[in-house]
Amino acid sequence: MTPLLNFSRYISEDAESLASEVVEGVLSRMKLDIPQLEKEQANVMYIELFGFLGESLIDEDKEVFPDTLIEWSKKNAEMQVSSGGGISEIVRRYPPTREVFNEIITGISIEIGLSVNENAFVLKRVNTLLDVSLNETFLSFERLSDKFKKDKQKELLKLSAPIVPVKDNTVILPLIGDVDTNSVKHILDNVVPRIAEMGVKYVIADFSGALTINVQIAQSLHKIGGTLRLMGIDVVIAGLRPDMVQTVVKSNIDMSAIKSFASVKQALESIQEA
Repeated sequence: MTPLLNFSRYISEDAESLASEVVEGVLSRMKLDIPQLEKEQANVMYIELFGFLGESLIDEDKEVFPDTLIEWSKKNAEMQVSSGGGISEIVRRYPPTREVFNEIITGISIEIGLSVNENAFVLKRVNTLLDVSLNETFLSFERLSDKFKKDKQKELLKLSAPIVPVKDNTVILPLIGDVDTNSVKHILDNVVPRIAEMGVKYVIADFSGALTINVQIAQSLHKIGGTLRLMGIDVVIAGLRPDMVQTVVKSNIDMSAIKSFASVKQALESIQEA
């Protein structure tokens, strides 16, 4: 039996102990302390990787990579995205991982008697697998980051214009934070239909929590108010600060038909007296 076949059998049969050696070696070099579950997942991945490596040394045309390696790479990216960490936290583990692998592989090569060329061939296979993992981690991180940002933006939009029922026929629409085109679109696409379904008579648009509103946004909000009025819903404004009033004036919006109050409390009292 050739040395390379002996090497293949060795790493396949001892995959479990070799996987544990890799995990412990990387953690020791980086002085990392990770959860037991994460350590177990890494062990499972490396066991399959060693098994795959052993098979690929016999079948040089074997190009399909272990599913566990791909899934593990994706899971690493997912953990970083969900925790708000950066891709660098994952990438920095790869150099010490390569070093540990190189030392283990070279040690086995010397023990079994691989030639320099055979050892280089094995190391090339290992580095290819690690490159595939790193590439998959990058791609997954970018994809998940984009999705996470979009999901977070949707949640923030929901919080930026929540509907607060205060009476059977009245709701408050607090506008919170920076009111921009995304906020306006959310109100038009999601908030207005919900208000229409509720069958209310009054909507109090509360601007006291809004940070900024420009001329274009003021005009868009005015149009949304017009849409609600066409549905038979009276729109009352509360909490406009002086700077916002100036923005409304600059936008040339006709506010003569719209009641405006300094606070939500005053707006509610006015509605109750109507």
